[in-house]
Amino acid sequence: MMRRLPLRSRLALLSAVAVALAIAAVSLVSWFAVRDRLYGQMDSAIGSSQTPPLFARYVHAEPDMSGQVSQTQVTLSPCAPPQQLEPRPGPGTDPGHEEQNQLFSQPPATSLTFVDARGVGCGVLNSTEVKSEPGDLDLVGAPPDARRWRDGVDVKGQQVRVEVVPAPRGDGVFLKSQPFQAVDDSLTSLAWLLAALSALGIGGAATAGLLVSRAALRPVHQLTDAVEHVARTEDLTIRMPVSGDDEIARLSESFNAMTAALQASRDEQKRLVDDAGHELRTPLTSLRTAIDLLIRSEESGRALPEGKRTELLTGARTQMRELTVLIADLLELSRPEQAAPAATRPVALHDVVENAIERVRPRGAAREIPVTIAAKIEPWFTHGDAASLERAVVNLLDNAVKFAPPGSEVDVRLMRGELTVRDRGPGVPPEELPHVFERFWRSPSARAMPGSGLGLAIAARAVREAGGSVTLEAAPDGVGAVARLRLPGAGTE
Repeated sequence: MMRRLPLRSRLALLSAVAVALAIAAVSLVSWFAVRDRLYGQMDSAIGSSQTPPLFARYVHAEPDMSGQVSQTQVTLSPCAPPQQLEPRPGPGTDPGHEEQNQLFSQPPATSLTFVDARGVGCGVLNSTEVKSEPGDLDLVGAPPDARRWRDGVDVKGQQVRVEVVPAPRGDGVFLKSQPFQAVDDSLTSLAWLLAALSALGIGGAATAGLLVSRAALRPVHQLTDAVEHVARTEDLTIRMPVSGDDEIARLSESFNAMTAALQASRDEQKRLVDDAGHELRTPLTSLRTAIDLLIRSEESGRALPEGKRTELLTGARTQMRELTVLIADLLELSRPEQAAPAATRPVALHDVVENAIERVRPRGAAREIPVTIAAKIEPWFTHGDAASLERAVVNLLDNAVKFAPPGSEVDVRLMRGELTVRDRGPGVPPEELPHVFERFWRSPSARAMPGSGLGLAIAARAVREAGGSVTLEAAPDGVGAVARLRLPGAGTE
């Protein structure tokens, strides 16, 4: 059920539930604390109330011959009616009895019940009688400081708190009690108050949670709208505003980086298609022209000169070879580039370089004036894909042999993980060096030479995937160019 709700509603609901649990816990703790405090105060009030040491009635006599008034004191039962207790006349005589009579001239706040040794009880001074229990009589004749606490019921059915104390004369016990009604009423009122405050708190928390979640999730909604817009329109130029450094800001930055990468990939694909179409158009046009001439000659019955026919076939074969190489290069560049080395297999770079030299050396020897390759190779081991690295080295060597003057020498050195390939050709102007590793880029002075402009781009990509770098720079003496390829590794396996 929760998963069907929107994220904003779920956050508001969860915050309301959390606040409800917190309020409920605080309310319960408060209620129990107040209850214990009220019960403690009630016990203190009951315990501090006094019990009568003696109940007496004073009987007055007529004055004697000397004018003195005689007085008789009669001890009565604690259950005697209040009207039988008469105050002792005359101030200052027997003050304890006078205070006692004043104490019980009106019903006390704490009810008193006297239970004699037979278990017969009665309310003292109009107090409501509390029902006794068999255990109460265990305190008959006990020391004055003996106490027993319990919960009980009076004759009216009210729940009361009872303190059982021994009677001073040892003929029974007193049950001092107060009803729970007042405390229970206070606790009930407190419970209703806490419930009302809890309801208001929960409602406020739900409202605040909804508002806060709406404000907090506004960037998420904007991001959702942006993603939906991209999915609907394929517009990758949209960007999210970034403020702060929290999770939402990081999400916005990631979205912007993703759309920028997708836009760059799309632009690169478009450039690749446009450049590939441009590069494919030239060999295809030459092939179509040659084939059209051969077909027209066959259809018309007019044979071409033998030299012309051979020239057309040779040109068609050359264009087919260039078209094959171009398609292979395009397939290589069309695969996704790896951000890390494509393979973790150990590669003996010196063997890769030697194999590449053996592949390129016949091309230099096939020129009218051969171009030789002089190599000095030290052992070096790295990680990567051996086939891709060999193709990268072949492209560097092939590029050097292609631009090397007839009869010159191409120097190849592999020392401490750095491969240098130097030719003595015309070199590359400084303003063109930043573009030499771009796809389909060709120097204006070299556009008449065969090639697709993808060799150096493929080499740079293979080296990047192996965790290395490749650069092209002018030779120190100003004659020719030097390609430097660096790969991490070690001189031993």
